[in-house]
Amino acid sequence: MRLGGLDAARFAAFVGMVLVNFRIAAGVSADGGYASGFINLLEGRAAALFVVLAGIGFVLGRFDTIITLKRALFLFVLGMLNQTIFEADIIHFYALYFVVALPFTGMSGRGLLVLAGLTLLISTAALIGLDYEQGWDWDTLQYADFWSFSGFIRNSFYNGWHPVLPWIAFFFIGMWVGKMALEQSVTQKRLIIGGIVVAVLAGLLSRWLSALDPQLADLFGTSSIPPGPLYIIAASGSAVAMIGLFLQIFPMLERIGVENWLTAPGKMSLTLYIAHILLGMGLLEALGLLGGSLSNTTILTYAITFCLIAALFARAWFTKVSRGPLEGLMRKMTKG
Repeated sequence: MRLGGLDAARFAAFVGMVLVNFRIAAGVSADGGYASGFINLLEGRAAALFVVLAGIGFVLGRFDTIITLKRALFLFVLGMLNQTIFEADIIHFYALYFVVALPFTGMSGRGLLVLAGLTLLISTAALIGLDYEQGWDWDTLQYADFWSFSGFIRNSFYNGWHPVLPWIAFFFIGMWVGKMALEQSVTQKRLIIGGIVVAVLAGLLSRWLSALDPQLADLFGTSSIPPGPLYIIAASGSAVAMIGLFLQIFPMLERIGVENWLTAPGKMSLTLYIAHILLGMGLLEALGLLGGSLSNTTILTYAITFCLIAALFARAWFTKVSRGPLEGLMRKMTKG
C-alpha cells in the first residue's frame, strides 16, 4: 500500500531544497530579513528530510539486491553528470547510501538506531581528527580536487555536501521509520511528538554547549556544515516530525481534494530535482542573475513560483502517464 503522506512530504522536501539551492546558485547571502531567515531554517533540514524519506522508501520498496545495485548505478551516473552542472548534487550520494545500506536491510529497527548512533560516533571522531576544510574554497564553494580519486573519496565519505559519514545516519533513521506501522494514527502521532522533542532537546543542548565553550560551536552546532552529531540528531527529529505530520493530515487533504497536487510532484521528485537545476537555475543563468544581485525575497518568490509550476506539470503528467520521466526511465533500465 502506497502512503500518500510520504509523497506529500517528499514534495515538501523538494520545495525546501529548491529554496536553498536557488540561493546557493545565485550567490545570495543571508541578509537577515524574513525571507532569509525562512530559507536559513531549511538549510540542511530539507535535504535531511529527503534522505530520511529515501530510507523509508528503501525499506518499503523491498527490491532485491540486483535491482538495488542497478538503481544505485543509474543514480550514480545521473548524479555525476549533474555534478558537472551543479556541484551540490545529492543524487550520486543517494547511490552510495543505497550500496552502504544494502547489507542492513534485514536489521531490526533497534539495530538500525544503534547503527545510526555508531555512524555519529565515527563521523564525530573524524571531525575531531581530520581536516574538514581540505579541498574547499569557502568563498566560492568550489571543491578543488573532486575529480581526483582521493578528492572524490574524501568528498563522498567525509566532507562533501552530503557525505556518507554522517549522512547515512539519516538513511538508517528512515529505514527504522519504514519498519513501523505508518498507516496507524498512533504511530504518526508518536513520530510527530517524538521528533519535535528530539529536535528541540538537540537544539537546546547545542546552545548550552556553544555558550559553555565557543570552540565547541562548530562541532556541536546544528548547522549542516560541518555536520556535527547534534545537527544530525536535530535534523532527524524535524524530519521524523514532518513525516508524521504529513501522514496524519493526509486524510484531511483527501477530504478537501488537494492531495493530488502534493502527491503528484512527490512521485516525480527525481525528475523535478533535475529540472530545478537545468530549467530553474538555467533560467537564472540565462538572465544573468547568478552573481549575487538578487535578494532573498526575490529568490523566495522565484523558487515558490517554480515549485507551483512543477506541481502543475506533475499533476497534468500523471493524468496520462503512471510514472515521472526519469522515474520511468530508471525503472525501464533497471527492469524493476
